[in-house]
Amino acid sequence: MASSEDFTAFEQLNEEQLPVPKHKLHGWAHFLGLYAGEHVAATEFVIGATFVALGAKTTDILLGLLVGNILAILSWTFITAPIAVETRQSLYTYLNKIAGDSMTKLYNWANVIIFTVISAAMITVSSTAVRFAFDIPAQLNWYPTNALFVLIVLLVGTIVVFVAMYGFKAVSEFSSICAPWLFVMFSSGALVLMPALADAVLGKTELSGWNDFLLIGDQSIWTGINSGGEPGIGLLEVIGFAWAANTITHFGLIDMALLRYAKKSSYGLATSSGMLFGHFVAWICAGIMGAGTAVLVKKSITELDPGDVAFYALGLSGFVIVIIAGWTTANANLYRAGLAAQAIFYKHSRKKTTLVVGIVTVIVACFPFVFSQILPLLTYAGLLVVPVGAIVFAEHVIFPRIGLTRYWVSYKNLKHSVPAIASWGIGLIFGFGLNVLDVISFYYLFIPTWILTIICYTLLSKKYGANQNYPEEEALDKEQHEKILAYQAHQAETDPPHVKDTSTLSKILKIVSFASLAITMVLAIITMFWSPDMAQYTNNRDVFYTYGFICTLTYFTTAYWTLQREKTLNKSGH
Repeated sequence: MASSEDFTAFEQLNEEQLPVPKHKLHGWAHFLGLYAGEHVAATEFVIGATFVALGAKTTDILLGLLVGNILAILSWTFITAPIAVETRQSLYTYLNKIAGDSMTKLYNWANVIIFTVISAAMITVSSTAVRFAFDIPAQLNWYPTNALFVLIVLLVGTIVVFVAMYGFKAVSEFSSICAPWLFVMFSSGALVLMPALADAVLGKTELSGWNDFLLIGDQSIWTGINSGGEPGIGLLEVIGFAWAANTITHFGLIDMALLRYAKKSSYGLATSSGMLFGHFVAWICAGIMGAGTAVLVKKSITELDPGDVAFYALGLSGFVIVIIAGWTTANANLYRAGLAAQAIFYKHSRKKTTLVVGIVTVIVACFPFVFSQILPLLTYAGLLVVPVGAIVFAEHVIFPRIGLTRYWVSYKNLKHSVPAIASWGIGLIFGFGLNVLDVISFYYLFIPTWILTIICYTLLSKKYGANQNYPEEEALDKEQHEKILAYQAHQAETDPPHVKDTSTLSKILKIVSFASLAITMVLAIITMFWSPDMAQYTNNRDVFYTYGFICTLTYFTTAYWTLQREKTLNKSGH
C-alpha cells in the first residue's frame, strides 16, 4: 500500500512522469472532436491545391485519398492506440524509460526541428490572408519578394510566439470550438465555387449528375497533367501520401500523448473524424476551391496562395478561416517545439525556450517555400521519427512475445542505449538512402525503414541485455506501479467532477451557434443548386459572402461565450 510519504513524493513529480489516472480518461466523442479540430487546418488549402498541381487524376484522388486515409486510421488503431492505452504514457516518457537520456535528447532535437518547420509554415499561411487584405502580391518564390509581406509575417509570428508562451491554454480551448465551423466552411467553399467551374467546363452553371462532376474534375481540377505539362502522380502515390502524411503521429507514435487518455484502444478509430473529413473531404474541397478560384481570376492554380483561394471561396470568412486555422495549428506546434527544447535545455523555463525557438520559427516563416513544400516536408519529417516509433513498438509489442525483457535499459540503470541510438541511425541512413537511390516512391519509405529498425533494435537489444531476467527490478517496478494507482485513486476522491452547464442561457447560445452553421450551409447549397445562370450565381454567391460572414461572427461569439460559461461554472465549484 502507498503511504503518505509516497503521496508526497508523487505530488512533487511532474504530472507527465506518471501514467494518466483512470478518472481523467475520456470517451470516444472527445477524440472525434479532438482529431476533427487538429486535422482540419490551414494546411488543407495548400495540400488540396498541391494535388492539383501534381497532376493527379479525379478517380485517383477520390479512391486514393479514401484508401490512404483508411490505412492511416488503422495505423492509429492497431499501432499507436494499444501502446498508449496499455502504458498511459506519452512517447517522451516511455522513450526515456527504454532508451535513456542520450536518445531522448536526440529525439527532442528532432522534434524541435520538425515542429519549428510546421509552425513556420502555418504562420506563412496565416500571413497570406493578411497579405490579401493589403493587396500585396502572392509570394510564389522560395524567398520573399515584398518587404511589407515580411513585416506582416513578423507581426503575425510575434503574436503566435507570445500566445504560445503565455496563453496556449486559451488558444487550445478556442481551437476546440473551431472544428464544426471548419467542417461547414470547407464544404461550403467547394459548393460555392462549383457553379463557376461548371460554367467554364460545361457552359452551364448546374450539374446534371455524377458524370458532370467527373468531367469537371478531369478537365479543370485533377487533370492528370502536372504544372510542368507532364503526366502527374498516380493512384499509388496518392494512397501513399494520404497514409504517410501523419506517420509522425501514428507510426512515429507521437499521438501516444493524446491516445493515452482513451478508455479503450478502439478509440483509435475516432481519428476517422480527422482523416475522412479533414483529409479526404477537405483536401478534395480545397482542390475544387483552388481550381474554381483559378477560373474566376484567370490564373494558374500554381500562382495562387491560400489567401486568394479562401477569399474567392468564402469572402471575408475566408480571411477568418486562413488566419484561425493557421494560428491554432502554429500555436500547438510551437508549444510542442518549446517543450522539446526545454527538455534539452532543462535549466531554462519553457517560456524562454519557446521564445528562442519562436524567433527562429518566425525567421523561417518569411520564406514561402516552407508552406509550398509542405507535402515532402511532412513526409521527410515522418521518416525522421518513424525509426523511433519502431524502437518503441519493438520494445512494447515484440519483446514480450519472443522472450525479451521490456525496460531492460531502465533495469540496468543505463543513461545511454547503444541499441536505440544505433538502430535509429541505421534506420535514417537506410530510409534516406532508399530515397537517394529512388528505389521506391518516397511516400512509402517509412514502411521498410520501420521494419528494418525493428529488426536492428531487437537483435542489438538481445546482445546488450534484453535477453536477461531482472526479477528484483521487475518486482520493484510492479510495486511502484501499485503505489501510483493508489495515489491516483486518492486524487480521484479529492478532484471535483466536471459539471455540465445546463442553464437556459447556455442552451440558447448553443442553439444560436449551431443555427448559424446551418444557415451558412443552406446558403452554400442554394448557391450550388439554385444558380441557373451566372447572373443568379453571382447574386447567390454575394449573399453567401455577406450572411456567411455574419454567421461566422455569430458562431464564434456564441460558442466561445458558452465555453467560458462552463469554465466559470466549474471554477466556482457549483
